[in-house]
Amino acid sequence: MDIYLIDLVTQSSFTEIAALLVLAAAMGFVGLLLRQPLIVSFIAVGLIAGPSVLNIVHSKDEIELLSELGIAVLLFLVGIKLDVKLIRSIGSVSILTGLGQVAFTSLFGYFIGLAIGLGHITSIYVAVALTFSSTIIIVKLLSDKREIDSLHGQIALGFLIVQDLVVVLAMIVLSAIGIGAGHGDAADDNSVWRIVFTGFGLLLFVFLFVRYIANPLTQRLAKAPELLVIYAIAQAALFAAIGDQVGLGMEVGGLLAGVALASTPYRESIAARLGPLRDFLLLFFFIALGATLDLSLLGAHIPGAIAFSIFVLIGNPLVVMLIMGTMGYRKRTGFLAGLTVAQISEFSLIFIAMSISLGHVQQDILGLVTLVGIVTIAASTYMITYSHQLYNFFEPVIGLFERAETPREQSIEQHQTDNHTVIIFGLGRLGTAIASRLKDNGIKVLGLDFNPDATKRWQLLGLDSEYGDVTDAEFLAELPLKHAQWVVSTIPHYHTGVSSEDIRRTIVQLTRSSGFSGKLATVSQNKTETEELKLLGIDLVLEPFQDAADRASELLLEGITIQSSNAVN
Repeated sequence: MDIYLIDLVTQSSFTEIAALLVLAAAMGFVGLLLRQPLIVSFIAVGLIAGPSVLNIVHSKDEIELLSELGIAVLLFLVGIKLDVKLIRSIGSVSILTGLGQVAFTSLFGYFIGLAIGLGHITSIYVAVALTFSSTIIIVKLLSDKREIDSLHGQIALGFLIVQDLVVVLAMIVLSAIGIGAGHGDAADDNSVWRIVFTGFGLLLFVFLFVRYIANPLTQRLAKAPELLVIYAIAQAALFAAIGDQVGLGMEVGGLLAGVALASTPYRESIAARLGPLRDFLLLFFFIALGATLDLSLLGAHIPGAIAFSIFVLIGNPLVVMLIMGTMGYRKRTGFLAGLTVAQISEFSLIFIAMSISLGHVQQDILGLVTLVGIVTIAASTYMITYSHQLYNFFEPVIGLFERAETPREQSIEQHQTDNHTVIIFGLGRLGTAIASRLKDNGIKVLGLDFNPDATKRWQLLGLDSEYGDVTDAEFLAELPLKHAQWVVSTIPHYHTGVSSEDIRRTIVQLTRSSGFSGKLATVSQNKTETEELKLLGIDLVLEPFQDAADRASELLLEGITIQSSNAVN
């Protein structure tokens, strides 16, 4: 009887999860038709599945567990992007714009909160939550528009990094504020000192890990890519668990786990492979969120949500345009960059959820911020998608955001660095030989391979190389394909578990969708493959064995001709 009850509960939980996934797929399809990002669809799933509509969320422990793991992975991916070298290179415009936008949104958001009747503490929390823009949405939309490598795209990525740093500091401060909550003064003092020493200890471990362990460990793990991904998930979960146990919070632990791997050459590959897992697990965060919201109580927050939404949609772009115009950028660059911050992010909801768990904010405030998230994310998606049309419409009235001279962009145009002319997939003997000869002729080449030893050999030869999977769409979207003239694939036919034709078709599709407009070249083993590859749209087909045989025959024939001539003479 007991076994039957356990089986029934398990079956019920599994059926519930299956129903939620079907609902998520359906809402995702609707969102796709409306050109909305998955986050909007996921929020809608949470609201529909919650108690106010279908009320199908009953396995709260299981969903909460998946939700917490999703948050850990999400913050791990934020941390893995916080490379110190990258932060140093983002420039003054990203720092000033990012900090200026955060300060502006926090200050005026606080006063708006007071104006609509929120308390001082609640207004502070809501104002800080409104400062976070969604990196996931912005990068996805800019990549789809092939503007990730544009000037405004690079500036946007720069101040997103600044915002991520603010996220880190805000969550650390929030965790510190929550230390010892509910305890007496003595217990509180002990908890504070314990968390301080534990925090410094964890930071010291991360520093030593980055300095001595991260690179050799990931290089060894990268030889088995699946193991590298499993290790990354394990590290995210472990650090999150440690952070939760010592009082820092799972969020801070997950962030530090990512920071520990941020300086490794495999961070982009790890981030690309964990992206789909992050999206899947975040679904359960929004389901758990929806299960706590009562839609009947959200009506009272509609006026406040409208006020905050208008503020985010209009105020954030204006402050970015003002700062960039003052620094000497053109109004067009400032306008396009400013539109990218016209929304709040999933971190805003996580931040408010943390404040609720500490008892600083009432539960209904989560509904308010959720409404703001739905409105701003949905609206900003269209704003970014049709950014150029919007600029043409507003161009006559935004001249005050541009100085008489634009020295910043002139300087950038004069000192713009060269891009790679040729990108080679596969760093074996053929790829290395091609790259070496191109380099000798002054051609700038970038090589990509999923073998860490191959990328290291290229670097020792003085050739630019990156570790990554060329069949990964997210990885390819971040490559400098826009200005390359050739993409050359030397990947052999026995690469991975699929046929070479499948790999080459994937390469054609992904490179074109990532903004590559140059020519494609790949290897072939025989004449039949050559004809098939040309039908795929490949411009140049290389036949290494046939080409080598042709060259060898030419050399032999030259030798035979010379010998024959000497014999006659």
